[in-house]
Amino acid sequence: MSDAYAREEQNNALLSSLSQKTSALKHITLDIYDNARSQETLDNTNEVFSNMTTSIRGSAGRLTRMARQGDKLAVLKLAGIIIVAVLLIYWVGGWILGLIFGR
Repeated sequence: MSDAYAREEQNNALLSSLSQKTSALKHITLDIYDNARSQETLDNTNEVFSNMTTSIRGSAGRLTRMARQGDKLAVLKLAGIIIVAVLLIYWVGGWILGLIFGR
């Protein structure tokens, strides 16, 4: 009987070892998947920023042409809009940070 018991103990130890290795392999596979998914997210973000850069360059070109043509009223309106937008972002950002950090 003790021989059968020893074999059963060996089987249990080997089964436990196999279970740990399977679990480790599962975690590695999930990590690889998460990494691949984050790389896809980075690629998409890269594309978005590239498109945004192109859009900003186009807008800056149009603004430059408008300024060269001497349309001062349009330039002043645009400058006012930009100043108001920056102040609004500053105010809203400060309010949100105040809520988060409890200032």
